Formats: sequence, C-alpha cells, structure tokens
Amino acid sequence: MVLEATMIVVDNSESSRNGDYVPSRWEAQSDAVNLIFSAKTQANPESSVGLMSMGGKGPEVLVTLTTDFGKVLDGIHRTKIRGSTHLATGIQIAGLALKHRQNKSQRQRIIVFTCSPIAESEGQLVKLAKRMKKNNISIDFIVFGDLEPENTKKLEAFNENIKGGDGSHLAIIPPGPSLLSDTLVTTPILSADGVAPRGGTDEAGADGGGGGFEFGVDPSTDPDLALALRMSMESEMARQEKEGKAKDEVKGDSLEGIPEENQPLLDGQGEASGSGGDKVDDDKKESSETKEEKKEGDGDGDKMDTA
Repeated sequence: MVLEATMIVVDNSESSRNGDYVPSRWEAQSDAVNLIFSAKTQANPESSVGLMSMGGKGPEVLVTLTTDFGKVLDGIHRTKIRGSTHLATGIQIAGLALKHRQNKSQRQRIIVFTCSPIAESEGQLVKLAKRMKKNNISIDFIVFGDLEPENTKKLEAFNENIKGGDGSHLAIIPPGPSLLSDTLVTTPILSADGVAPRGGTDEAGADGGGGGFEFGVDPSTDPDLALALRMSMESEMARQEKEGKAKDEVKGDSLEGIPEENQPLLDGQGEASGSGGDKVDDDKKESSETKEEKKEGDGDGDKMDTA
C-alpha cells in the first residue's frame, strides 16, 4: 500500500457548532478524523498522520506527524471552537509540516475539512494550488456545511489546478441522516485505502456496524478485544474442521464393511443374477425330494401286492 505522510486540517470555526450534521459539524469531523487515521495506518503501518486546526486567531499545529492514535485524540479534545477559518494559511503551514517529515520516502498529502465560508479569492486559491502541486503535495477537500455555489466554485478551481499523479480529490457531502464518516468512506479519499462502508460487509466477511473493521472492532482503539475475537474465531474454525474430519473417517469405516457386488445384473440367459441362482438351487432340491417320495411310494405298493 501507499506510504504517506498525511496532515489533517480541521475547521474549528464558529460555523462548526451547527447541528445540521449528526450530531454536530464538529463532532462529525472528529469521528471522520478517527476513521482517516485508522485507514491510513492500517493501509501501511509506516504511514504517519498529523493534525492541525485553521480556526480562531490563526492555524495551529495540534499534533505533528505520528503513528500514535492517542496523540491525535488528545489533539482533538484540546481544540476549541472559535473565530473564522484561515484556509490558505492553514494549507501552507500543513505543507511546511510535511516538508519536515522524518521519512522522506513518504508521499505528502493534506486532507482539509471545511464547513464555513471561504474568504480567499479564487485567484489566490489557484495560485496556492499550483505551488502545492510543484512541491508534490496532494490535497483532498471534504466540503460540508456551507455549500454555497461561491464556495464550491472556488474549491473546484483549486482542485482542477492541483490534480496530479497521486490524486487530489474534492468530496462535497450535503446534510443527511447518515454520519459524515459513513459517507466519507464511499468517496475516493478513503476508498483507495480499502475501507469498507459501515453497515456493510468487509473483505473478511464480518458484518457491518464497525466501520469496515474485522469483527466490528477497531484494532487501533481496542487491540486486546480484537486479538481475543480473532483467536476465538480461529479456535472455532479449528474445532469445526476437526469434527468434519472425524465424521468423514466414521463414514469411511462404515462403508468398508459393505461388500461390493461385482457380478452382472443379468446372466447369460437373460435372467436376473444373484438371487436367481438361489431359486434354481431350490427348484433342484424340491425335484430330488419329490423323486425320493415317489420311489418310496412304489416300494410300498409292491409289498402290499406280494402279501
């Protein structure tokens, strides 16, 4: 799988307080951040993820690139909702964070959540997109909340100018009854990482309800439970396989005691073989007994005449 360094930029402006997404715009982002981290690190254990916000007085790096999920959770909990967004500045700072990654073989990617009006002009965003593309940085936008045509037009222009070989995607998610993360897994942003939709069936055959994770449990959040479930499943499969082999052996032994019938169904005269032979023998036996009785009867008659 692709080895990547990913910076996630969340929108913690006042617009993220709205409740048009379940349960709110901010909580929906938090859930989606957890899903993205799990998807990236499971696709390649050496991939790293960082977190930053772009609301308030200015962008802030909350967590530098890491593989520790606990640090990302802590960064989300420390984030406060305030102010307005600084989209262009946030993307530039995320690019600098990627530039200082320890593993230079990691591909660079920025995933930006935006749910508020965009103050930057289309020209500024196009210029920024070309600069990011020159630095080989892919940028994915997850647009929700404020879906005004002016906003989407700016982001579409940005996306058209940054598209490259590694792919930069634009996902526009309208409000609905589903969670933001459930809709996100159906977009190219995460579908390339092999994440199955929640409520569906993953590759291992485990039914949904767990975000596409085997047994419905995220190994990164509860590795002990995931290991216990896996061992239980393997033990049950071994038991069933053992029982199946035992039944096959018993069935084979019972069949060995049954003699095979090698003789033809019909004999040379067209009569049924097998039981037919026994019938001929019985007829011969009855004929011989009849002759003996007749002979004895003749002898008795001669004696009576003599007397």
